[in-house]
Amino acid sequence: MQVYSYCKNVSYDTCLSSSCVQDKKFPMKFVALASSAVVVIAVVLTLFFLYRKKKRSSLGLPPMRVMSTSISGQSIETQRRRFTYSEVVEMTENFQNILGEGGFGIVYHGYLNGSEQVAVKVLSQSSSQGYKHFKAEVELLLRVHHVNLVSLVGYCDEGDHLALIYECMSNGDLKDHLSGKKGKSVLKWSTRLRIAVDAALGLEYLHCGCRPLIVHRDVKSTNILLDDQFMAKIADFGLSRSFLLGEESQASTVVAGTLGYLDPEYYSTCRLAETSDVYSFGILLLEIITNQHVIDHAREKAHITEWVAFVLKEGDISRIVDPNLHGEYNSPSVSRALELAMKCANPSSEKRPDMSQIITELKECITENSMKCIDDMDSSSSFELSSSFDTKVVPIAR
Repeated sequence: MQVYSYCKNVSYDTCLSSSCVQDKKFPMKFVALASSAVVVIAVVLTLFFLYRKKKRSSLGLPPMRVMSTSISGQSIETQRRRFTYSEVVEMTENFQNILGEGGFGIVYHGYLNGSEQVAVKVLSQSSSQGYKHFKAEVELLLRVHHVNLVSLVGYCDEGDHLALIYECMSNGDLKDHLSGKKGKSVLKWSTRLRIAVDAALGLEYLHCGCRPLIVHRDVKSTNILLDDQFMAKIADFGLSRSFLLGEESQASTVVAGTLGYLDPEYYSTCRLAETSDVYSFGILLLEIITNQHVIDHAREKAHITEWVAFVLKEGDISRIVDPNLHGEYNSPSVSRALELAMKCANPSSEKRPDMSQIITELKECITENSMKCIDDMDSSSSFELSSSFDTKVVPIAR
């Protein structure tokens, strides 16, 4: 809060005569009366604001601002609901139904008001992320609103108990569907393209629709969640960073992300930009196309970008596409998507497209896929791949 003050220029005349001094005397009773009036006014105003606050609370209206300082001493400001730990226990039925587990902790299924399904992510005591990422995710999700970003319902910050309450995404994450875990059905090529477009739209909003812009920093298949209609939404903003594009187009920061998805340029320079998300999205798109592990030391080339480039040089494109599709895809559509993925994952950030260009290209892939004529994958594909994929540029574990 900025405090503004002003003062009037007052000229003081030096007066040394006794008559002048007597003229300037002010009766003490008036001073006393003025002081009493100030005190009375202050008391009345205090009582008035206390009455308003009590009345607002009795009507069930939310406070204008909720502030949490229970752990870090730094406030979280929100107009969304802050839940008590007992409410979290109640909504999860004492943490009975586990949906998944990540670096933050375990995610539980729950019900809000007995009917609305929610996902409750509870910080584990051994979590490496802790309050810093918890606070970052809460504050970021409070100011972003997009259909392709998971919505925050509320949070719990009570003593050692930290939890984030989200809308429930009934179809889990993209990784499970690609891998076939938990009996998930194989995603059709058309569905995969729609999921890729949804994720790209969410990132475009973060990069272009937010001021200051937001870089997610952890785009990967486990952070792409699917609702009951298979609409994709980006989740997990604990590593996200926001910064203004003014004097500098990039922000210097400690490198963070997931091995394999991590932008090699960001890794080597510690300079973060929205192009880092573009690189990660390229890796995600390669996953969608190939259903290969991002890093697999059993392959000819461990990293997925190196492996794709290697296979393409061998002229065997059919090895790249997910075999679970059983050839049920449009070859030009897959070729175009593959070309786009490799452009996004280019080691040089200057050669990567932005998210708006990516969305346009993906929509054209959907148009291609709508064609009824299904051709065999042509080993002499028309697109060109960058030959600059050097194994040295892929980040290794520190």
